[in-house]
Amino acid sequence: AQQGKVVAAICHAGWMLVSAGILKGRKATSFFSIKDDLVAAGASWVDAEVVVDGNLITSRNPNDLPAFCRAIVAALAKA
Repeated sequence: AQQGKVVAAICHAGWMLVSAGILKGRKATSFFSIKDDLVAAGASWVDAEVVVDGNLITSRNPNDLPAFCRAIVAALAKA
C-alpha cells in the first residue's frame, strides 16, 4: 500500500490489513464482526458496500462483490 499499488480486501481480509499495519488514518470497511479490530488498528470504519481511500479498496461481504469489482476495475484503469 505504501508503494501506491492498489490494495483490495473484502470481508475478513481486513485482518490482513491489520497485520500489515496499513490502516492507521485510513477509511475502511469489513465484515461487521471485525470492525473493532480495524478501529483498534487506527482505521476509520465505515458501513458502506465499498470504501475507497486512495489506493486502498475495502468491502464488507460477498453480497457487495459487484460494487467491489467495479471499484477495483476503476482503480486499475487509473494505474
